[in-house]
Amino acid sequence: MSAAAWILSAGFAGMLVIGMPFAFALGLATLAALIVSDIDTIAMAQKMISGSQSFSLLAIPFFVLAGDLMTAGGLSRRLVAFANTLVRHVTGGLGMVAVIAAVFFAAISGSAPATTAAIGAIMIPEMERRGYDRAFATALAISAGIIGPLIPPSIPFVIWGVIAEQSIARLFLSGVIPGFLLAVGLMAICWIYARRHKIDRESRASLREILATAWDSKWALGGPFIILGGIYGGIFTPTEAAVVGAFYALVVGLLVHREFTLRDLPAITLSALRTTAIVMFIITAAAGFGWLVAFEQLPPKIAGLLTSVSDESWVVLMVINALLLAIGAVMDNVAAMVILGGVLVNTGNQLGLDPIHLGAIVTTNLTVGMATPPFGYALFVGAAVSGLSVGRISRALWPMLLVMGLVLLAVTYIPMVSLALQSLL
Repeated sequence: MSAAAWILSAGFAGMLVIGMPFAFALGLATLAALIVSDIDTIAMAQKMISGSQSFSLLAIPFFVLAGDLMTAGGLSRRLVAFANTLVRHVTGGLGMVAVIAAVFFAAISGSAPATTAAIGAIMIPEMERRGYDRAFATALAISAGIIGPLIPPSIPFVIWGVIAEQSIARLFLSGVIPGFLLAVGLMAICWIYARRHKIDRESRASLREILATAWDSKWALGGPFIILGGIYGGIFTPTEAAVVGAFYALVVGLLVHREFTLRDLPAITLSALRTTAIVMFIITAAAGFGWLVAFEQLPPKIAGLLTSVSDESWVVLMVINALLLAIGAVMDNVAAMVILGGVLVNTGNQLGLDPIHLGAIVTTNLTVGMATPPFGYALFVGAAVSGLSVGRISRALWPMLLVMGLVLLAVTYIPMVSLALQSLL
């Protein structure tokens, strides 16, 4: 490799080891490599700006804002109440409530951290009060949270669609079955846990109570139908759907439920802007890094190295999964997508993978990484919500990680898991 390539890889890794934030490590490693290569450093600024100039990326701030408005407007609380009437009488029913509520919430927010925070804030104290260990409840909220990027709409699928130049609507569909498989697996864990710890079941909700909570949560339940129906009905694009979702959450919270006022909007908006700024800073820094990686012709070389591991495609896919899981456990998934995008697209082409199937594999891997110790983003959100250490949560997380691994294997080796719904388009 050239001197610039060594600086890119070793410099970036070294800065991460000493604890430098991802975006700064990416930017400084790129800047150093440009100087060594005698390339005008203005190229870095140009690539950073061009990396953010995609209409599809506008979906990110609006999906983030929609999630924050949903939480402030009481929509997440109503979803939890409705889910509770459906399954509270089942063994492990209260844990299942967290999973079902996360599925509903995911269909509007598209974000793992937002789903973890919204569901965890409500369910962790309630589950602890009903006899569940707080660490288990937190681990469950984190695991349910990563359903957010799988069930459409999804921020990671938006990012991958921009990087790989694939249809975002088709990528959204590829995450539906994996998301529901994960939900079923997590509910099975809740059932086993409740049986083992002899947690009492609650009384079955009457039909009248179910209908009453369904009516109270009708606006929350209507959001996914409007957003997803609009996308797949051809009414608006995924990016426009993000705007519609944010506007819907604003109107419901402000005028229907009236759980926040105009005075609260600056704080809610600032929170969404803060999250968006972090994500976009990583995307722009990674765009410059990724351009230099491509300039050094590293993607085809690394892709060739991966495919040379074995003549069997299933072995290469296993290596890719192991690589992505390891990277996802220590690196932000947005940065990983942008940096590795060229390598993964080249490898997928050499293996003859369907591009949508490849997108599902990459996104599922890196989504699982958000819940994987030591640096999973959703893991830190769960720790902040519960007040527990990452170490204690991690010990309770391993059964959920096993389920995530099984779902990942299904996505990787059974293409129809991610492609079965493509006929809808």
